[in-house]
Amino acid sequence: MSKQNMMHALPVEAYTSKDWFDLEMKHLFSTTWQFAGLVEDVANPGDFISVQAGLNNIFIVKGRDNRLRAFHNMCRHRGTQLLRAVGKGKKAITCPYHDWTYDLEGKLISLPKQEQEFPELKKPLHECGLNLHEASVDIFKGMLFVHPEKDAPSIMEFFGEVEPYLGPHIVEELVEFSENEEEPFYAKEINANWKIIVENYIDHYHLAHLHEGTLNMYDHANAEFGWKGPHYWFYEPLVDDYMADLKNAAPYPLIDSVPEDKIGAYVPWLFPNIGITEGESTWSTFHAIPLAPDRTLIVIRSKTMNVSEWEYTKQYTKSAMSKVWQHYGNKGKYDGDSETDPMSSGDFMAEDIFACEQQQKSLSSPKFSVGAQAQRGEYAVQRFQEEVKKWMVAHGANI
Repeated sequence: MSKQNMMHALPVEAYTSKDWFDLEMKHLFSTTWQFAGLVEDVANPGDFISVQAGLNNIFIVKGRDNRLRAFHNMCRHRGTQLLRAVGKGKKAITCPYHDWTYDLEGKLISLPKQEQEFPELKKPLHECGLNLHEASVDIFKGMLFVHPEKDAPSIMEFFGEVEPYLGPHIVEELVEFSENEEEPFYAKEINANWKIIVENYIDHYHLAHLHEGTLNMYDHANAEFGWKGPHYWFYEPLVDDYMADLKNAAPYPLIDSVPEDKIGAYVPWLFPNIGITEGESTWSTFHAIPLAPDRTLIVIRSKTMNVSEWEYTKQYTKSAMSKVWQHYGNKGKYDGDSETDPMSSGDFMAEDIFACEQQQKSLSSPKFSVGAQAQRGEYAVQRFQEEVKKWMVAHGANI
C-alpha cells in the first residue's frame, strides 16, 4: 500500500468503503463493550433501554429483583425486534408480531395457541430452549455498557488500566441537564467517518489552532496525555486567569467532588467509540455511533451538580459578569456571519464538525495524502488507528 493511500496506519478505504464498515461492525463493534446509557436510564423494575452493538441490537432491563440483565433484542420465534429504544415499567416482554411473551429474566412464559400450533413444545416453556439470547451488561463510572457475548470479559479487565487517569468526578452524584428543554441531549449527524471524529477528538495539535478563540481557557501547552491499553487519556489545566476567577467565571456550579488541585479538563477516549469530557462544572459523554462509511451520529449527554435552580441562576449571573470571558472563549476563528459560518460561530463543536466534514470530502481525491505527522500533538491519531487494526485482526478480520 503506497503512502498516498494511507491514513498513517490504516488505508483510506477504512474511511470510505462499505466493505471496511461491514468489517468494523463484525470484528470491532460486535466484540467490544459498547456504551448504552447512564445508570439512571434503567432505574426501576421493568425499565429498559436498547442499543445497537455492531451487528447486534441489545436491550437492558431491570428485573423485579432489581438486577440488570441484557438480552439480544429478537424474538426466538421469527426474530422480530421485541422492544423499542426506551421504556418504563414493563411487566413482561411481548413480541408485537405473534405475542410470544417472556418474563423480565428472559424466559419464555407464554405463546398463543401453544397446544394446537406447537404441540412439540412441552410445558414448562422456559425449558424448551427458546428463552432470549443473553448478552452482558455492566457499569463503569456511572455508565451502562453492553457486550454481545453472554460470558464477556470483565468490564474492569477492559477499562481498568485507564481508570486512574480519569477525572475524580463522582458521576452518580450528578444530574443530567440540557440547555434545550425540548431535547434532553445533544444529537447531531455528521458527514464524516466515525474514525475521523475520534481522531479529531484526540488530536492535541489542533486545540490551539482550530479552537484558538473557543477553547483558549485551557492551558494546551501543559497538557498531559497517553495510552493505557487501547484507551486514550488526556488532561490539561485551566489558564491562570480562568483559574484565579473560577468561582465566579465557571458557567455552572463547580463540581464539589473535584479537589481544587485536580481541576482541569479530563478528556479521555474509551475504545472504541465513547469519549468523556470531565470538567470543572460539567461531565459529559460523547458517543460516536457509526451509521455509514461517511456518516456518524454524535450523541452528547451532560451532567452537573445536583443543586437548586436558584444556585444555577446565581452562578450563571456571576459567570456572565466575569471579565474572563472578555478574553477567553466564544470568539470565532474568522470574522463573518456567526449564524451561517461555523468558523465564525464561536462554537467549538461547530468548528470541529466543519473540520471533520472538510477532511472527509478530500478522501476521495486521487491527490489525497497525509503530508506529515506532528510528533507529539498527533501521535495519538496513528496510535488509535493501530489499536483499531490490532483489535480487528485479533478478532478475525482479514485486513
